[in-house]
Amino acid sequence: MSVVARARVFEDDVLAGLLADPKRLPLRLHHDEHSAELFDQITLCDDYYPGRVELRLLDECLPFVARELGVAARVIEPGSGARIKTKRLLRALDQPASYVGIDVTRETLDYTARALRAEHPGLDVHSLVADFTRPFMLPAPRRPIRRTLVYFPGTTIDSFEPHEAIAFLGSLQRIAGPNSRLLLGADGTRERVIVERAYNDLDGLTAASNKHALAQLNRTRGTSFDLDAFEHRASWDEHQSRIEMRLVATRDQHVDLDGARITVAAGEPIITEYSYKHALSAMRCILLTAGWRVRDAFTGKEQPMRLWLCEPAV
Repeated sequence: MSVVARARVFEDDVLAGLLADPKRLPLRLHHDEHSAELFDQITLCDDYYPGRVELRLLDECLPFVARELGVAARVIEPGSGARIKTKRLLRALDQPASYVGIDVTRETLDYTARALRAEHPGLDVHSLVADFTRPFMLPAPRRPIRRTLVYFPGTTIDSFEPHEAIAFLGSLQRIAGPNSRLLLGADGTRERVIVERAYNDLDGLTAASNKHALAQLNRTRGTSFDLDAFEHRASWDEHQSRIEMRLVATRDQHVDLDGARITVAAGEPIITEYSYKHALSAMRCILLTAGWRVRDAFTGKEQPMRLWLCEPAV
């Protein structure tokens, strides 16, 4: 492979992932409006516990969060969405001054902005089109703000490799500044039966979400993956403490991507996502290494899904 070709592969995380062994797709392919709609449906499944446990935790912790932030707070939300959790948070705060939504999809941001402005006419709403897993710059506030809250709910942080989670959370701490707080969702459930059932829903919604990553590549990169020739599989790896989600080919496929030939053999997996389930001590270590000191950890009664309230460590 030429130097130019090697540089192209290195810069293209999709191409690099599909040429790797094992093959892997980047997490950002799950960050679009259709993926968000599928995930909303997944959270309604009986076996998918994180969503319903987190909603109860949110109601429990919001009075504490509101007191921490005080009046005229700014909320930064990577992975924006004017869905129920964001609305509950803003309703609980005392005259929030600013909301910054960050998402790769303009349509999602526009919907969020309209919904939040309708409910909070005085709220200064910013929409930032960006991949929040990569460096970005915050827009300057248009009105005075006091404390900043970085709001990262759900289990998205579980999908980062531990070193990536540290780097990402550290970048959020630097962006938010010294007068900030972090409210982070993370799952600590480590029982095989429970977690495997949660990521293999009987309605096939998680499978549809997984295959949507390939559909995105067909649409945006001109590939020709046959979605019907892949099976979704999610299994618990106790040693790594993570759920491993894969699309396994049921027949040989040959796909062209920017001049490169991608061969997927029958029975070969494409890793679409890992979801780590860190123990309490491990998550504390990740946060502290990233520059966040834990003020409180709210833990679900059914399963150890948690909301972490943190402040800068220095």
